[in-house]
Amino acid sequence: MSLEKIGKRTPSDYERTSYVAGETFGIPGAEKPHLFYQDRKRLPTADYGEGIYIFDTDGNRYLDGCSGAISANLGHGNKRVIEAAVNQLNKIAFTYRQQFENKPANDLAELLVKLSPPELNRVFFVNSGSEAVEAAMKLARQYWWTVGQRGKSQIVATRPSYHGATLGALSTTDYSPLNKPFRAMTVHSPKVSAPFCYHCPIEKEYPKCGVACALELEKKLQVYGSENIAAFIVEPIGGSTTGGAVPPDEYFPLVERICNEHNILLIIDDVMMGCGRTGTFFGFEHWDITPDIVATSKGLSSGYTPMGAIIASDAVVQPVLDSGGFMHGHTYAGNPLSAAISLAAVNEILDNELVENAAIVGTYMHERLHKLKEVFPSIGDIRGRGLLAGLEFVQNRHTREPFPANWFVALELTELARKHGLLIYPRRSINGLWGDHVLIAPPMIIDKQGVDELIDMLQLALNDLQDLLVQHIHDVNEKFEDHTVQRYEQPAEVPPYARGDVSSAKSARNANVTAAMETGHFNPQDYEEEIEED
Repeated sequence: MSLEKIGKRTPSDYERTSYVAGETFGIPGAEKPHLFYQDRKRLPTADYGEGIYIFDTDGNRYLDGCSGAISANLGHGNKRVIEAAVNQLNKIAFTYRQQFENKPANDLAELLVKLSPPELNRVFFVNSGSEAVEAAMKLARQYWWTVGQRGKSQIVATRPSYHGATLGALSTTDYSPLNKPFRAMTVHSPKVSAPFCYHCPIEKEYPKCGVACALELEKKLQVYGSENIAAFIVEPIGGSTTGGAVPPDEYFPLVERICNEHNILLIIDDVMMGCGRTGTFFGFEHWDITPDIVATSKGLSSGYTPMGAIIASDAVVQPVLDSGGFMHGHTYAGNPLSAAISLAAVNEILDNELVENAAIVGTYMHERLHKLKEVFPSIGDIRGRGLLAGLEFVQNRHTREPFPANWFVALELTELARKHGLLIYPRRSINGLWGDHVLIAPPMIIDKQGVDELIDMLQLALNDLQDLLVQHIHDVNEKFEDHTVQRYEQPAEVPPYARGDVSSAKSARNANVTAAMETGHFNPQDYEEEIEED
């Protein structure tokens, strides 16, 4: 092949012999970074982190008000996690799951089982939230294939929703900017309305609606035929797409009943809410339900390493293992280094009672945010639970009319907050096209003093935002009757395992289904004997 056909790749007068970071060598366009992600803007370069703060190479300090992407639940520079990483590095960093088991992965799997409802007793490790959702979808599909109901292949999801960026997870996602370029590459996933009362997709009002969004699932199953549906996937509390929307209390018990009656699996996407952020260890534990499969990631390692997992019931996993094993896996899944880091991270959450801290300090954070809402009429709603809060911005509180999309209100606030030393997370609530909101989700180690500092910075940014909005609209300060609902209060009582209390829990043999099915160490007879002993 001649390079002449596609243009010379290197200027003829330049011969590269060495590279020094930052040099451009006079090459047109070389001033642009070689690394790319989603856009062309340049960002500060992170240098180091301490607790709830990140410092850049220019010496600027930022309060991490969103834990990165709601991931760094332990903050930055946690000594216990660092020590666990170093200790494991001094032993071995990587082993392939088809050649060896490793103790950190088995220990982490057993701990996750102890923290889960009793029926959820099998664990499969992956490397990210998207991979966890993919694994959950494939396990659901293979389960039905194995038990002879091979028509059950489709996964029902909600609109709007976000479940991941890989093609399988993207098919269950409904966030228009992410879906449109790839619609021809993704399989069809039926959608039902998300439990999003502030912007109800079917334009009803709770409680008069009778929880119509849950009943819509039943109608969808009738239309598509439950014999064609493998599972329903949903977040326990809305994440990036609905900005912390908490479903009505009746929603999940009703959804669980519908799934059971129509013989489909319930998959909970707990990637963002899991590991304590909302005041229970798993987000779904705010309701008295037991999913068939749970996907978790983000907080599982608290941002210290790529890590994810699915936790499933033996009723789903056992037939798959008996049929020859789960036909899925990733090279780095369950590696000893990531497992050791995640094990230390989860134990740090439990030993320091950070689940309780998320409930107590999270309630205080919501109270402070509601005070801000009294000052800034552009804040239409504050929602969420624990140390996760979504702030939605509207032109009119009464009508909930969003700002024009081309004003980019959430992005503007994010940049203004950065200038004041605060990091927040912007998204859009109405199918990813309209409705600006930001997520506030600081590390779970934050205390009330840290919340006060966060609120002070946010208020400065909101002052700046209001000045910008006034340039476009003169009635932004008009007083509207507040019809929004506060949803930040924590339930008085939750099951012990939901708070992270594993003192009375008993580990399950072969909790690490990855090792069990791929090394041949799983023995169904052993498992049956264990059940009898229990």
